[in-house]
Amino acid sequence: MAIRKIVKIGDDTLRKVCRPVTQIDKRILTLLGDMAETMYAADGVGLAAPQVGILRRVVVIDVGEGLVELINPEIVATEGASVGPEGCLSVPGRRGLVERPTKVTVHALDRKGREIEVVGTGLMAVALCHEIDHLDGVIYVDKMIKDITDQEEEE
Repeated sequence: MAIRKIVKIGDDTLRKVCRPVTQIDKRILTLLGDMAETMYAADGVGLAAPQVGILRRVVVIDVGEGLVELINPEIVATEGASVGPEGCLSVPGRRGLVERPTKVTVHALDRKGREIEVVGTGLMAVALCHEIDHLDGVIYVDKMIKDITDQEEEE
């Protein structure tokens, strides 16, 4: 595994729609491992493949409950709405308020190609939406209600 360079806002890669994974091979498995290592090294809770320059529908998330690897994730159901602070490893030094569903159901493949369903609430719901947005060329600042300062976030 290796730590990869995280693509920053302004790079066109972050605005492109990712292609589905058609075969889970050594390259995809290596990508999953590298993405997890990169996310942990950057102290993040999620990372999508375009954030490391790869236009594939691959996401890793760990909100403190263990690593979740998703290949070709698709949001199939949402419930509720909540506004909260959000940041992004590709948008360093900036945070903002974003409205997201309070509960999200995602269908995807795991690293062995098995169909899985992930249901997330709270931070996991936010992370699922945030990372899947990246696969469609959307960055949280596109949905942001307003910027927040460190002082506002502490209140």
